[in-house]
Amino acid sequence: MKKQYKVSGMTCNGCRTKVEETLNTVHGVHAHVSLEDAQADLELHHDIDTKTLQKALLQKGNYILQEIVTKEDGTQEILPAIEISEEDKYQQEIPDNMADKAGKYFCPMLCEGDKVYDTNVGCPVCGMNLEQIPAAKIEKTVYYCPMLCEGDKTYDEPGDCPKCGMALVAKTISIEPEDTTYTDMLKKLRISVLFTIPVFILAMGSMIPGDPIGKVVPHHINNYLQLLLTLPVVYACWMFFTRAWGSFKTWNLNMFSLIGLGSAAGLLFSVVALFFPNLFPEDFKGEHGIHLYFESVAVILTLVLVGQVMEAKAHSRTNSAIKELLKLSPTDATLVTESGEEVIALEKIVKGNKLRVKPGEKIPVDGSIFEGDSSIDESMISGEPIPVHKTKGDKVVAGTINGNSSFLMIAEKVGDETLLSQIIEMVNNASRSRAPIQKLADKVAKYFVPTVVLISIITFILWKTLGPEPKLAYAFVNALAVLIIACPCALGLATPMSIMVGIGKGAQNGILIKNAEALETANKVNVLITDKTGTLTEGKPSVEKIVSIVEGYSENDLLHLTASLNQNSEHALATSFTNKAKEKGLSLSSIKMFNNVTGKGIQGVVDKKRISLGNKALMETVQAEVSSELELKVRAEQNLGKTVSYIAEDNNIIGYAVLYDKIKESSKKAVQDLQSKGIEVIMITGDNPNTAKAVADELNIKHFLAEAMPEDKLNEIKKLQELGKVVAMAGDGINDAPALAQANVGISMGTGTDVAIESAEITLLKGDLIGIPKAINLSHGVMRNIKQNLFFAFIYNSVGIPIAAGVLYPVFGIVLSPMIAALAMSFSSVSVITNSLRLKGLKL
Repeated sequence: MKKQYKVSGMTCNGCRTKVEETLNTVHGVHAHVSLEDAQADLELHHDIDTKTLQKALLQKGNYILQEIVTKEDGTQEILPAIEISEEDKYQQEIPDNMADKAGKYFCPMLCEGDKVYDTNVGCPVCGMNLEQIPAAKIEKTVYYCPMLCEGDKTYDEPGDCPKCGMALVAKTISIEPEDTTYTDMLKKLRISVLFTIPVFILAMGSMIPGDPIGKVVPHHINNYLQLLLTLPVVYACWMFFTRAWGSFKTWNLNMFSLIGLGSAAGLLFSVVALFFPNLFPEDFKGEHGIHLYFESVAVILTLVLVGQVMEAKAHSRTNSAIKELLKLSPTDATLVTESGEEVIALEKIVKGNKLRVKPGEKIPVDGSIFEGDSSIDESMISGEPIPVHKTKGDKVVAGTINGNSSFLMIAEKVGDETLLSQIIEMVNNASRSRAPIQKLADKVAKYFVPTVVLISIITFILWKTLGPEPKLAYAFVNALAVLIIACPCALGLATPMSIMVGIGKGAQNGILIKNAEALETANKVNVLITDKTGTLTEGKPSVEKIVSIVEGYSENDLLHLTASLNQNSEHALATSFTNKAKEKGLSLSSIKMFNNVTGKGIQGVVDKKRISLGNKALMETVQAEVSSELELKVRAEQNLGKTVSYIAEDNNIIGYAVLYDKIKESSKKAVQDLQSKGIEVIMITGDNPNTAKAVADELNIKHFLAEAMPEDKLNEIKKLQELGKVVAMAGDGINDAPALAQANVGISMGTGTDVAIESAEITLLKGDLIGIPKAINLSHGVMRNIKQNLFFAFIYNSVGIPIAAGVLYPVFGIVLSPMIAALAMSFSSVSVITNSLRLKGLKL
């Protein structure tokens, strides 16, 4: 497919190169751009709309595309440009070929679109830690000398050892890219804390009655010790200064601009005052000379590093869902050929290959059964706990688990085509397609930083021009006071402290919250999408009742027979019978001649009676007639979405068992609480419509979608988001992972799968939906607390900065010492911390 576009906004060959390279990064596009004709000629592997291309270009500059269409008469028409809103500019999705960049790093705010980095250098625009793109564990076969002639050296090909001549031995090694950002920062934090504590003790020792520190360490030595101890802290936190310098170079001012500027100013002042004290007026000299700020610099940098460690830890967990999904896929498969069976690597499988899947193995690729039959655990796809019987011609899916029978299958979809790969890609894209959420502190900092710098410069100029002698010292000290009082310690703590306390409060109530973004977004949720099995229901089939249709058999008699028949089976339905018997205190009898009739049920001799338990097909096998009256009763149960198994003795039906997945006791109250908050609850399940309707009616859920595949849940959430809804998704299965990642807030049940938990931002440890209203209440409380903290952080700046600049000097002769500025800054931090701790008393 070919398309042509008119490109406006290019002024030089550099622009042409940038446009061409950007278009070529879009998956499925091969572009050639001409500067002379201002035209782009595109070859497309698949249909790509102009909006996608335009959004990609707007990430790089103000380049506008207009499609050129050739009419039937041969003339060409230039279509109007596609309008892209400011919000849309930041909603560019990572291209489908993101898997090719596995192991590299990208900015989670997508500041530079899909640009990736080889190492975690920090985003040059927003300063955030970069996030690593998950990569699958690679299994590689290498060869080594059994005599270890060359130590651990390995070879890629088989052969003989070049030293001793012995045949090389094969071994398989695993290569898994590792993100060390969190561990590296944790090491730096330990170094910072190790040196900050003695700096703080040395600096504040004079405030202790009797000055015990001063008696041991003389003041003139004390200051030099503080400098020496502060230098390792500065070294450990050097990245803050690097990011601050980068922010000023590119004028992308952010929180690191303030951190770097304030810390550097405090450090510079202290070093100058330590080595050149005579530059400063006598007014700023106390009993022990000029007050230095090494402890302020060390404490500020360490506290900021604490926040960065928290952020890095959250990032290290972000992609764990994809890693869990990657683990579902086996690394090899058994290929069946005319010459026999051979184990081959997964990537070597091609369409049409015959593969043997042994009991308990994961199915390697999508395909269909060629020979044999088995029960397949497809809970990763359907979310339902009951294995599905598969026979010749039935489809099987990669990553699902084979039961207790071996079978042959034909490979039909391999590599990226498999459903598991598509789920991984959906989770990957959904977790990286959100618009950047600009934190309130950063929004203010965008204007706050240049304002503070400007005030500091004006302060210096005014004091240097109009101030008393020594003018230069007064100018420097007052300009420094402005920077120190504007130090963003409290601003930096405002959000992390509230989040830290809020997350602790949530954990005490069984609510695990992955990141601050989840708390912020939960405050705005107006639609909750919920799965059924394992979320609204227990996720375990239970025996609701056993009905006898002949005289001589009570319900307990039939339960005794069926539970005894099931006692040696691990099937989910079998467990429901044995659990029911335990509840009633029934002892089980031994079983003889047990037979598992695949796809139909089970048979065996219990108490000298030949008992059959299963579906209608099994009854036909044993020639037990199902009367029309009985069939009506069974159909009525099935219409309620329940599973029914017939019970027969020899060839006579003696009763039937009704099984169901119990609704959690708390689900109804949770739904009512959410609806009372104005949150619409929608159930989407992979179960059949009858069961879905029964559950929805019982819980007073007005809207539901049944027989939904993972992509159906994902698409439904996208539709709601396009309507402006803020969507939360609650689920517990692997099939819910893409939807959990796409939702504004993903909420998983702690009783569910690891993938669902890792895909979600919030996990309810008790697997209880009642935790969602609590999480919403927690979100309201935390966001209110953060806004209060930001008020405390800024009120000191708005009052203190003018005083630090010297506005009181002309009238009152008051000059704010940098030491007082530091105290004011510290007091603002204390206010923020104290206010954050109030969240511990928040009622959920």
